[in-house]
Amino acid sequence: MLNVHNLSVSFSGEYLFEEISFRLHPGDRIGLIGRNGAGKSTLLKLLSGDMAPDSGTIASDKDLNIGFLRQDIDFEEGNTVLEEAYQAFEALQAIERDLVHVNEQLAERTDYETDGYHQLMVDLNDLTHRYEILGGYNYQGETEKILLGLGFKRDDFNKKTDTFSGGWRMRIELAKLLLQKNDVLLLDEPTNHLDIESILWLEQFLTAFAGAVVIVSHDKMFLDNVTNRTIEISLGRIYDYNKPYSQFLLLREEIREQQLNALKNQEREIQQAERLIEKFRAKASKASMAQSLIKKLDRMERIEVDQTDNSVFKLRFPVSVTPGKVVAELEGVSKHYGSKEVLKDIDLLLERDSKTAFVGQNGQGKTTLARILVGELPFEGHLKLGHNVQIGYFAQNQAEYLDGNKTVLDTMTDAANESNRAKVRDILGSFLFSGDEVEKYVKVLSGGERNRLALAKMLLQPFNVLVMDEPTNHLDIASKNVLKQALINFQGTLIVVSHDRDFLQGLTNKVYEFKDKKIREYLGDINFFLSERKAQDFREIERKSPSTQEKSTAKPVGNPYRDQKKAKSLKNKLSQVESEIAALEKEISEIDHDLLMNYDETIARPEFFDRYQQKKKRLETLMQQWEEITLKLEEQAG
Repeated sequence: MLNVHNLSVSFSGEYLFEEISFRLHPGDRIGLIGRNGAGKSTLLKLLSGDMAPDSGTIASDKDLNIGFLRQDIDFEEGNTVLEEAYQAFEALQAIERDLVHVNEQLAERTDYETDGYHQLMVDLNDLTHRYEILGGYNYQGETEKILLGLGFKRDDFNKKTDTFSGGWRMRIELAKLLLQKNDVLLLDEPTNHLDIESILWLEQFLTAFAGAVVIVSHDKMFLDNVTNRTIEISLGRIYDYNKPYSQFLLLREEIREQQLNALKNQEREIQQAERLIEKFRAKASKASMAQSLIKKLDRMERIEVDQTDNSVFKLRFPVSVTPGKVVAELEGVSKHYGSKEVLKDIDLLLERDSKTAFVGQNGQGKTTLARILVGELPFEGHLKLGHNVQIGYFAQNQAEYLDGNKTVLDTMTDAANESNRAKVRDILGSFLFSGDEVEKYVKVLSGGERNRLALAKMLLQPFNVLVMDEPTNHLDIASKNVLKQALINFQGTLIVVSHDRDFLQGLTNKVYEFKDKKIREYLGDINFFLSERKAQDFREIERKSPSTQEKSTAKPVGNPYRDQKKAKSLKNKLSQVESEIAALEKEISEIDHDLLMNYDETIARPEFFDRYQQKKKRLETLMQQWEEITLKLEEQAG
């Protein structure tokens, strides 16, 4: 299908990768991974033909169609959603233009007996035949079908693309790729700017796609759910195994351990041979044996151990001062963009040390509310910040605020004050900008490197409340893990807008879903939210069925702020139960892991099974309590 042989690319005299080779086959769903700046996006550009390698070849089957979803989407100004999607059919649209031109000439001319008129009739017949073969009579209906499947409504079809958020524009680009019937899809961070529901849809599509897919993504769960092969770019080499991401990591470590053991054995063998050579060399009777051993060592193929890039940046968000118990209180907050209303009568109470996730479809107001909280947007209603509240804000497009013509060092120095200017180089070092790297211009940094620099800048100002809007976009998986741990350890109040399920798991204890200009509260982490939403969708389907439609009287979404005041004691109980459930689940998970890895040793512990069963029974009891409290809360809210 596609063969890459001895491909090399270098920048400023340093190789991104050197003489790498691999093949793409139909059905391959490859996760292309590596650290920020390793060359992942560059490799996609090489495969798509957007750029040429320094050396090596890329050979493909004849008439192979490659679709490339880039990080940065460039739409033609003024196009509607349909017009943009129709660009997937350039050949058909060219034939349509030719057909219009021929038909206009036939309508104008009256020289019916001439060769010119006869040629127009031949051209019309040929164009019509080609149009039919290429599916010209079906493509408009097929386009509408795909757009509806991606969540667009018919009312959206004639709206301009620039009126849609980044996630919805990404869906238009995806629609174009699907309509083109490509054999290979190259997807560069496709989940950036997509909401969770869109990611779930994309997972289903890609697992059913018959061609080959190469995906650059830092979404661990997305990679595990979609891919069947992983290629890692590390220190100029590639490591290629037919495993999804998590299994790849385990296999990579196992192979490296085997290599280390083999290397130790080989080194012992070499040392023993060298001792014998020294011993026999001085004796004439043993000289031939010494020469034989020397030749054996020369012929020996030395074992190499795969090198790993374990560099990670260090991050700790210090708390400035302790704020009041109530961090922010919103009452009746509404927001319009022109005639479009995004938020309506939002009431919300944020308490000190809470960790909250904002989730929901793109365009539902998550970023808008975050920007209202930090004072970046005007709004209707009331917002009161608590005593001593100091907010640190990471914007979704934070990297765009950086001046590309400044160096990394200048960017930090200009943002520092007298008290912390001397610490700038130390902070940059902890974010993996050391030596000559601090003199790099921002415009040459990768997306992940820019995000790291933006995070470093945040540490130059004191805060006790963190508002993070899509902070993981462009960050590699190791960097995301560092950021997640820093946020877990953060002793202040956290609000995070994210679509990354793996990142949100275990990070927040409360979720607000944004939908239809309102917000709805879920007292749990992202897994609890997803399970509830699936159940909620099912109930909505039932409510809309003919047998129950007349009886159903859908109530508006409850007001989170007033519900919070009415049900304070119940929610405190629920929070305690949830904390105990989480702790027990973690203990049971660790025991299960011990059983898997060290079965004989684990079951040999005194009274092991009794304690194990007690924990499971306690978990069942807590789950029943959780259901009872939740039902009471729903009844009170209803």
